[in-house]
Amino acid sequence: MSVVSLASGDPTCTTEEVHALAQANNFAIEPGSENEAGFLLFANSFSAVCKTIDELPDYEDPRTEPVEVEGGERKYYRPDEKENPLNAWMFRTELRAKDAAARRGPLAGKTVAVKDNMCVGGLPISLGASAELFSSGQHPISPIDATVVRRVLEAGGTIKGTGVCENLSLFPVSYSSHAGAVHNAWLPGYATGGSSSGCGALISISDVEDARKAGHDSRQYPLGEGVDIALGGDQGGSIRLPAAYSGYYGLKATHGLIPYTGIGSLHPLIDHVGPMARTVEDTATFLGVLAGYDGMDPRMGPESPLRSQVPDYLGELESWAKEKKGLGEWTSSAAARGLRIGVVQESFEIAPLEPSVAKATQNAIDRFKSLGADVREVSIPSHKYGGALWSVTTRPLIPHFLAAKPPDLLAHTMPHIDIVAPGQPFFDALANKNPAPLNVIMNATYMEQKYGNGLSRKAYMHVFQLRAAYDAALEDVDILLTPMTSTVGPKIPASALKTEANPNGQSKRFMDLYDPIIGNTINTCPFNLSGHPAMSMPVGWGDAKNEKGEVEGRLPVGLQIVSKRWDEVALLKAAKAWEVGGRWSDE
Repeated sequence: MSVVSLASGDPTCTTEEVHALAQANNFAIEPGSENEAGFLLFANSFSAVCKTIDELPDYEDPRTEPVEVEGGERKYYRPDEKENPLNAWMFRTELRAKDAAARRGPLAGKTVAVKDNMCVGGLPISLGASAELFSSGQHPISPIDATVVRRVLEAGGTIKGTGVCENLSLFPVSYSSHAGAVHNAWLPGYATGGSSSGCGALISISDVEDARKAGHDSRQYPLGEGVDIALGGDQGGSIRLPAAYSGYYGLKATHGLIPYTGIGSLHPLIDHVGPMARTVEDTATFLGVLAGYDGMDPRMGPESPLRSQVPDYLGELESWAKEKKGLGEWTSSAAARGLRIGVVQESFEIAPLEPSVAKATQNAIDRFKSLGADVREVSIPSHKYGGALWSVTTRPLIPHFLAAKPPDLLAHTMPHIDIVAPGQPFFDALANKNPAPLNVIMNATYMEQKYGNGLSRKAYMHVFQLRAAYDAALEDVDILLTPMTSTVGPKIPASALKTEANPNGQSKRFMDLYDPIIGNTINTCPFNLSGHPAMSMPVGWGDAKNEKGEVEGRLPVGLQIVSKRWDEVALLKAAKAWEVGGRWSDE
């Protein structure tokens, strides 16, 4: 690599620093040698180059400039318990684009929540972490709009606030956030999925209210205001888990279909953002708004469509349904005719299901059969080690992104995010609230010390193998089907609830937090690696059990469907056809 210039001014590096740099990289330079003089010159030259860049003013791409909203100023507040009984909202606001054209957009009239790991200009962002984990000691105000936030506003959506996010997006249910536990709208005291937990509760509120009006639910605990749709993030299941536990549609689109610019990253390989919605139609509409290249996200590549090339997902879904109606097939015995569905054998072997969840899952599969689908069992042996591959592939780099290190490919960074370096204060803040970031950091160190870079290289190559295995299976079927989770949303541990005696909701034994959820991403995280679109669809009810195994009520059960990369329409068709057999909540 070339040296762009040699330093000519006063030196800023000493020979001692040069030797320290060499020692840090496990080699030595002979004192007083020509090499010492040469590397000292190089060091001073590079110091001058760094100074040049350091003195430049900060730059933000104008494409991330916050959308002008009605009223001009973006105001926000933290709602109290009365307004926020499920603790699902992080900050409340009301943002609508000032541009009159937005009022005619596809999201006009829709209310939207945004996961609290996405930049909403003028609002704080916490990433689910306490303020002490930020270098400034407070949650920073976002100076930019994430691309998806901009697109929501320009499409006419009304952003009502940010939904609580699990701590640093590294917890799969809803009781690790610094803001406290988020309660499931169907049964408070039980968890929604994570890490898009607040959004999960907010979307399901309307369905709970509808159930009450229909006489299906006589309980009258307060819910607060919900939303129609939400923006979720998913690195291992964080869109799909809340959808499964809360009873709605959660779509992790094809990797690279929706830009991730302006969103807190864990690892570019697994970062996804996507729609969370109550209906298939809203999912399709929302996907069309969000999808398409933005020119700033390195996760997007040659296969990513330009905005002008994004499919009309809703139009294609409606045309397909109209065609089937014309053929007399939009019935409870023929709506899924022509769909080939592969039930992944290994997905049931690695995640034994609680009996009521197994029953709801089998009933959902049987409905596809009764609707005319060609349902068959398929074997994908590599699916069994997908969870292990996800762990080994991602662990080495997640600590870098927790520290807001920019990716190695050109990307628009989040300069206002500055997490404190790992140390005792970092440990003390997380160990009994969410030990996952600490575990990830220690795992990364273990891998580096024991395997160097060799295990990562091997794991990356097996990601190609895993993707190829799913691709091969999808040559023979249109949809792969797996269970979402082994149980319904778990009981929130008493130690995770904020009380006067435990104001931060910290558990003395952190395994109490983990015991109910070990393995709940084992069928979801492999598709973050492979990049295939995967959606959780609600299919029925399962038993909600407390720590003693006693049934205290019922909670939604989700089913995961997966299609070829870039074929989200296949998922929408399958989900809509299944609905012809009846609404999930009537099961």
